[in-house]
Amino acid sequence: MQKISATPLSPNRYQQLITPQLNSINQIDTEKFLIIAKDNAKSKAEEISKLISAEKSYLCTKNQIYNQTEEMTDGIKTLHYSDLFLAMYFEGGRSCTHRNHSHVLVYMYSGEMVIDERGKITRLHKGDCAFIRKDFSVQMTKQAWNGEQFKAIFLMFTPKFLRDFYSRLNRDILPKDAKRDKISLYKLPSNRPDIVSLFESMTPYFDSSIHPTEELLQLKRMEGIYVLLNTSKNLYASVFDFADPWKIDILDFLEHNYMNDICMEEMANYTGRSLSTFKRDFRKCSTLSPREWLIQRRLEAARELIRKGGRKVSEICFEVGFKNLSHFSKAYKATYGIPPTEDIQQEVSLT
Repeated sequence: MQKISATPLSPNRYQQLITPQLNSINQIDTEKFLIIAKDNAKSKAEEISKLISAEKSYLCTKNQIYNQTEEMTDGIKTLHYSDLFLAMYFEGGRSCTHRNHSHVLVYMYSGEMVIDERGKITRLHKGDCAFIRKDFSVQMTKQAWNGEQFKAIFLMFTPKFLRDFYSRLNRDILPKDAKRDKISLYKLPSNRPDIVSLFESMTPYFDSSIHPTEELLQLKRMEGIYVLLNTSKNLYASVFDFADPWKIDILDFLEHNYMNDICMEEMANYTGRSLSTFKRDFRKCSTLSPREWLIQRRLEAARELIRKGGRKVSEICFEVGFKNLSHFSKAYKATYGIPPTEDIQQEVSLT
């Protein structure tokens, strides 16, 4: 048997042989380490995520118990309890303008609220109470007045609450001859005991540390509805605009609002319908989709203004509701066979 002698390796040769093995081992260990670290990080991230979710859930539950949120917008501090808003000026605030998306009963404690209803301006001050119907064309501006900060309570009436309330009413006592007023603002007498009692009882809740119960809020909403219904029988038609015979006519609403930037969800809301009901009712009165109807109506209005003359195409484009001049020109040409710039020139030459 041949005996194999082991020849000692030189340091250089040893380094050449062992280094690749060490590198391979280090690489494997490094990869293992990274995988372990990644798994640990993922596990930790999941743990943190669960903690955050739990905290959010706790906070949501806490807010549901109190039904209270607090916001600060344009210097207006708003406390929100379910459908009750208590708004007041804060330091540095000047005014806040927004549209009215729900029926609301507002009571002024101080300051001024300017309501713009299609160019008709109404100003509410201390002690004034008004019902403002949801209307895309109504804008409300809150501001200080006569040295006093803006301070008011807004009692909102959501569709769900109104439908529940309506379902409990005795249909036999409903005023069938009630007609919805064309105006969206109804100013109520400021010295009525039921109005003063309703809103003065809510003043403690301007203190954000005092929280009304949900049962109390429900009673206040019901009080608010009865305040309205006891004011005028025509307010039945405004408040319950989702029910026959007072349901809002879709095309009539769009005829007054086609120039506004309004989506289908808003159309449904402002006409007292769910989105699915709106789509179904719209199909009954037009073969076009709501978007197609709006574009067609805007084009008709634009052509009418072009024929009157004396206006720039760009002015007419934006006035009738288009947001893009190029899109307007393409739609106009596709409908009438001629660009609006040429059409307006023809009208000028004819005159």
